[in-house]
Amino acid sequence: MPQFAPLQNDTFLRALLRQPTEYTPVWLMRQAGRYLPEYRATREKAGSFMGLATNPDLATEVTLQPIDRYPLDAAILFSDILTVPDAMGLGLHFVEGEGPKFERPLKTEADVQALRLPEPGSLDYVFKAVTQIRTTLNGRVPLIGFSGSPWTLACYMVEGQGSREFHTIKKMLYSRPDLMHHILDTNARAVAEYLNAQIEAGAQAVMVFDSWGGALADGAYQQFSLQYMQKVVAQLKREHDGVRIPAIVFTKGGAHWAEEIAAIGADAIGLDWTANLAKVRAAVGDKVALQGNLDPAILFAQPDQIRAEVHRVLDAYGPHDTGHVFNLGHGISQFTPPESVAVMVDAVHTHSRALRQRS
Repeated sequence: MPQFAPLQNDTFLRALLRQPTEYTPVWLMRQAGRYLPEYRATREKAGSFMGLATNPDLATEVTLQPIDRYPLDAAILFSDILTVPDAMGLGLHFVEGEGPKFERPLKTEADVQALRLPEPGSLDYVFKAVTQIRTTLNGRVPLIGFSGSPWTLACYMVEGQGSREFHTIKKMLYSRPDLMHHILDTNARAVAEYLNAQIEAGAQAVMVFDSWGGALADGAYQQFSLQYMQKVVAQLKREHDGVRIPAIVFTKGGAHWAEEIAAIGADAIGLDWTANLAKVRAAVGDKVALQGNLDPAILFAQPDQIRAEVHRVLDAYGPHDTGHVFNLGHGISQFTPPESVAVMVDAVHTHSRALRQRS
């Protein structure tokens, strides 16, 4: 068992568990990424995105870059949601300017029936990176592990790449729900195993990204996405070495299902920037913590506008000292000026402390 330094800043973990905090913690989806010049330099050194993600030394370097630059309250493993289907033998590769593609997508019934859980050892590079990042963090802030949701992974596995319309997978969903459920059930087991292995390697919280759940119709969402996230959450280790491991689920475009998402057993739900934070908070009560939900585009505005929008989000959550993790409503844009992030993080910490003093 690796031995890790004691945690110096547990504000993020306490907020997820709805315990009082002195201020609202903040981290950013895609915080280790292309908006940082130091990331771009490391990425060049790696030669490719997967070269970066599969090298624990370089993955550690880029995970810590935003932590070294900003007083963020959590680090998130640098990896990709598609590592799992890649380890299932679908042949992930990245095409410059086009994003990720699979060489062997699930096109036929035979492809679906042949789908297996990842080979043992095929994701060890991820777990090595988790342990190395946690060790190098030296207790500064907690480390988040993550995975794509069963449905979101299935979208890439069936479409073969990203999609806007999801024609291929929706055709399968409606015409052959049996095949769809087979893929999703396999993915749910793979995701739970993957996240549990990250927890054993040192992740102190885990997050499930359901990037494409919002593309589903009401009814289909519950059957083909939410049900399988619930299966993942039910299999997660919620405690490791005597410490609680909080779980976050995030469906982009899922705010209108917030009450149903809050009922699946996760500690927190992420909200995108279209959600009304005050309304969601009123609807879910104290069942879960909430994470979000600043519009990432505000980071292209002037500092005083960024501060005003941060204040608006914090005020919408309300003057409570528990249960809110500040984040963007989606991943940070690669074109974001790094100095805008500094303004945002400072505004979150300053205004949330002031709100607590007032209440």
